[in-house]
Amino acid sequence: MYCARGDMENRIKEQQLHLFADRTSCHDWWPNQYRVLLSALAYVLLSAIRRIALAGTELARAYVGTIRLKLLKIGAVVLRNTRRVQFLLSSAHPFQDLFALAAARLKPG
Repeated sequence: MYCARGDMENRIKEQQLHLFADRTSCHDWWPNQYRVLLSALAYVLLSAIRRIALAGTELARAYVGTIRLKLLKIGAVVLRNTRRVQFLLSSAHPFQDLFALAAARLKPG
């Protein structure tokens, strides 16, 4: 029971540090609540990506901050038209194979 409590506290700390859930500096309640809500949504999305797209990879048990830095905070050119969205990534990106695998696992159908 204590290990589960410690793991829960680690997830809260992870959300506060890496997804900026502690940035509640507005004087009004609603903007602060909105920031915390967006942070919680980001954590749920990254947790689902970790569970579904990164299962069996080196980032399967990585922190949210590590996933954010290695897979999401990369430079890209986004081309959009009416039928599709293209991401042109750098050919020198060290995690391009992992990114392609995660994108393929998240692709519907």
